[in-house]
Amino acid sequence: MTFHLYLTAALLPVGLAAAVGAGAAVAGVWLSAIAARTLWVVPFSAGLLLGVVAFGLMPELAWQIGWSYSMVLLAAGYLLLLAVNRFLYKVCPSCAHDHDHSACATVLHGFAVPLILASALHCFLDGWSIMTAEVLGPLGVRLAVPVAVALHKVPEGLALGGILRASVRSRLQALVWGVLVETVTVAGGFLGLSAAPHIGTVWAMYPLGITGGWLCYLGFHALHEEWRRRGPVPAFMPALTGAAGAAVLQQSVRILFR
Repeated sequence: MTFHLYLTAALLPVGLAAAVGAGAAVAGVWLSAIAARTLWVVPFSAGLLLGVVAFGLMPELAWQIGWSYSMVLLAAGYLLLLAVNRFLYKVCPSCAHDHDHSACATVLHGFAVPLILASALHCFLDGWSIMTAEVLGPLGVRLAVPVAVALHKVPEGLALGGILRASVRSRLQALVWGVLVETVTVAGGFLGLSAAPHIGTVWAMYPLGITGGWLCYLGFHALHEEWRRRGPVPAFMPALTGAAGAAVLQQSVRILFR
């Protein structure tokens, strides 16, 4: 019984962070369902995604392993997805110029698989980070890290839900995938509970950096596709708003919990 109580107490912060992310993903899908707002949801979500990487993930990576390694990992992730797009799996907005995107059944046809994989890995590492703080950190860190991750999941989840809805055929599919991806946070926490005391979290910075490059690729090309469809102003204004919102939230979290 004591072990079960310990397990429940340890996983509770991870579960709360996953619930925040899942709720934000549902909200992102819901925003996409409002016809009057559909035109700005995709570029807004792309801006959020880029803002999460630029103002949340990258400063955290730089603090842990330095800016030079962080930029190399980001570039590696970007080039990896570029190579996948060219040789293995077509991500529509960056394929051949003669491709007719208006004939696609979804606005961001081809985005779903790489977005789900990258976001799931990101969520796994979020759960691992929370559990490492819970197991190894002092009381202040055990309180601050889960709150910081949960707040960071608000823009992340909104971006995930908005872009997923534009990448799959139905709202139900987007909802199911958005919630499933965010619950991977719990899996990361569960595995981290036993493994984190032995190997820590520094190793996680390297796949996280590559994931950041992957997310940058998706955010940039989602924005580029909107620019091609509707012009620079309707694409960039919502994107800048999303990036600014992500920046304010991420920097506020950093100031409060550093």
